[in-house]
Amino acid sequence: MSYQRFSDKQRTVLSWWMPSSPHHGMEAIVCDGAVRSGKTLAMGLSFFLWGMTCFDGQRFGVCGKTISSLRRNVLSEILPRMERLGAVWKERRSENMVTVTFRGHQNQFYIFGGRDESSASLIQGITFAGILLDEVALMPQSFVEQACARCSVAGSRLWFNCNPAGPSHWFYTTWIQEAEQRNCLRLHFTMEDNPSLTEAIRQRYKRLYTGVFYRRFILGQWAQAEGRVYDFFEPEMIKPVPEGPFDQWYISCDYGTVNPTSMGLWGRCGGIWYRVQEFYFSSRSAMRQMTDEEYAAELRKLAGDRKIMAVIVDPSAASFIEVLRRKGWRVRKASNDVLSGIRLTSDALKEGQIVICQGCADCIREMDEYVWDLASGAKDRVKKEHDHAMDDMRYFVATVLHGSNSGFAACTVERRR
Repeated sequence: MSYQRFSDKQRTVLSWWMPSSPHHGMEAIVCDGAVRSGKTLAMGLSFFLWGMTCFDGQRFGVCGKTISSLRRNVLSEILPRMERLGAVWKERRSENMVTVTFRGHQNQFYIFGGRDESSASLIQGITFAGILLDEVALMPQSFVEQACARCSVAGSRLWFNCNPAGPSHWFYTTWIQEAEQRNCLRLHFTMEDNPSLTEAIRQRYKRLYTGVFYRRFILGQWAQAEGRVYDFFEPEMIKPVPEGPFDQWYISCDYGTVNPTSMGLWGRCGGIWYRVQEFYFSSRSAMRQMTDEEYAAELRKLAGDRKIMAVIVDPSAASFIEVLRRKGWRVRKASNDVLSGIRLTSDALKEGQIVICQGCADCIREMDEYVWDLASGAKDRVKKEHDHAMDDMRYFVATVLHGSNSGFAACTVERRR
């Protein structure tokens, strides 16, 4: 494959460490995104050029899931290009080490595989001036943290690249979502950032995938791929709030003290129920707890001047229910059969009876993160994680849309692996 030019994003990767770059003060870089987007080439070449330009007589780490994949995907691409730029390199395979000489500087690059938790011990004790972690989302957190801890030389920097995994993946939550706090430059790549791909090739890749895998591999989004409860839900199903008029309003609530509290405002327009706004509070993230009175005040703000038919509340939230009743709210205890509620909610979403609107960010996030507990071995059990907006949505569907139904129904829920 011949590279005649670099895209703007690739040029940013190649130059971010230079004194003239506006990103020069950053201490780390993350390149994530679609497959075949050109991030690995730009990242690897920039890492070696940076190391050989800024340091002499230092050690660097180059890490992949396995050493063989690292040699195939990174070293076999980068070292020949360095050689064409005038570098001389020699690999000692028995030591998993490459010595590179370039423009009067000589440095050593050590190769590591981060396959599992035990790999962290392999990298202990060595000091690096910088480290490149290729496909970092495939490595255990303990290995990555140990690798980062090895970079104590003045001027050292951290380099990460990967394709997306699920939205609750540790690397996404600790590095990508907190990039600014970590003084890290995050660049998101798509196939359009790879000038070596023709339009015909891009279209062929786009035809290969659908659903969540299209979002991951083509759009480069961190989307849940395995065991999603609502695995049919796609971004195209998210709609703007209609102009109205709305003829009925409800609020559904999943109450928590240590766990998050989620409230959804539902309005009916043209026979369709829209989740138009939400309130979501996590005491762990905020580092404080809210009282029942504070939650009641937030519910009042969510309701605004609308006439709320009833507040549908988690039946176990006895103290909060009492506070709401004292304040004059009509409260209905939610129907809380989990599997039946999931089935009803799935049907309502598929049939367009309920619609999630664009302002409901936490509900949309949990649609990706709400998964079956496949590892437990129990049949049809959901993980009790990222489920608070999911619960309040389920309460609304089971209690309002189907609350008038009586009798007993036995059902099973389809679970896709």
